[in-house]
Amino acid sequence: MALADTRFETRRRKLSSQLAAQRIDDMLVTHLTHVRYLSGFSGSNGALLVSKDRTAKIATDGRYTTQIAEEVPDIKATIARATATELLSQVTEGHRVGYEADFVSVAELKRLEDACPEGVTLVPVSGVIEGIRLFKDNLELTRLTEAAELATQALEELVAAGELRAGRSERDIAADLEYRMRRLGAERPSFDTIVASGPNASKPHHQAGDRLIAEGDLVTIDYGMHRLGFNSDMTRTFAIGEIGQLEREIYEVTLASQLAGVKAATAGTALVDVDKACRDVIEEAGFGEYFVHSTGHGVGLDVHEAPSAAQTGKGDLKEGMTLTIEPGIYIPGKTGVRIEDTLIITSGKPRIITKYPKELTVL
Repeated sequence: MALADTRFETRRRKLSSQLAAQRIDDMLVTHLTHVRYLSGFSGSNGALLVSKDRTAKIATDGRYTTQIAEEVPDIKATIARATATELLSQVTEGHRVGYEADFVSVAELKRLEDACPEGVTLVPVSGVIEGIRLFKDNLELTRLTEAAELATQALEELVAAGELRAGRSERDIAADLEYRMRRLGAERPSFDTIVASGPNASKPHHQAGDRLIAEGDLVTIDYGMHRLGFNSDMTRTFAIGEIGQLEREIYEVTLASQLAGVKAATAGTALVDVDKACRDVIEEAGFGEYFVHSTGHGVGLDVHEAPSAAQTGKGDLKEGMTLTIEPGIYIPGKTGVRIEDTLIITSGKPRIITKYPKELTVL
């Protein structure tokens, strides 16, 4: 427990330094993912107040009295239903208090303003905690790797059991995969499992439905495991029996694009250039109009988080970041392919933690 506590304190200290630099006295953290990141508390109601002097206060309601004492032994908790306003009421007069502008609704901001002690000023803050979260520590990288390995095992078991085959529905396959992830330790899927077959594979975010898989289909499976607070994300596309020339061609182009993206994803490379490495391959093959989304995103406590490898991406990759590489080709009404890995950016080649084979698998 002491090791985990030190990590949370270190993160709060980084935030405190950022606050001091922006002339903010305290930061009211209400986004539950950030509360967990900075304290370890995983309940469904909580708020955290981090001050520039490196002190912190935390609050939750009576349902979590025991849990917060176990998960956050280094901060004495206040027990109150209205956690954010309770912490705000404890702020020293004259302080400037930051709030998470990206996660506070208009109605919630009004409640905070009404609860502000006299002389306290609320200041919108954006991107500060997300900037700290960009760089994963060893514990985070371990958790992410474990989730990816177990999710990969679930897919391996699904295929080995013959559950991905013609005649079965997308919905049944998704349910079988999620069941196997649960058996391996998942608390839940990272997101709604995508099983997209035949013409449905042309929809990047198709939800698993009642369509029965048929011979000659491409089947795209995009899925992830949420375990111990962290997520995995991987996509593979399978062939069911003999596929057509178009299906085989777009698979090979997508694979070449994905491999180019992985090769480009090194420390110091601009995120727009990672996206361009994938996009160039698909455009040169004549399918550029069918690559309709960005190349990748970070993975951590959220399954979609910074950084973003896109045509509008900002900044460079750095050691300690995570990034997915997931190009795709989607031909409306016909078929589609996506291949995705999650990478850890290192001082050398990126480390791929989603290790299911990418060569075309025919079932």
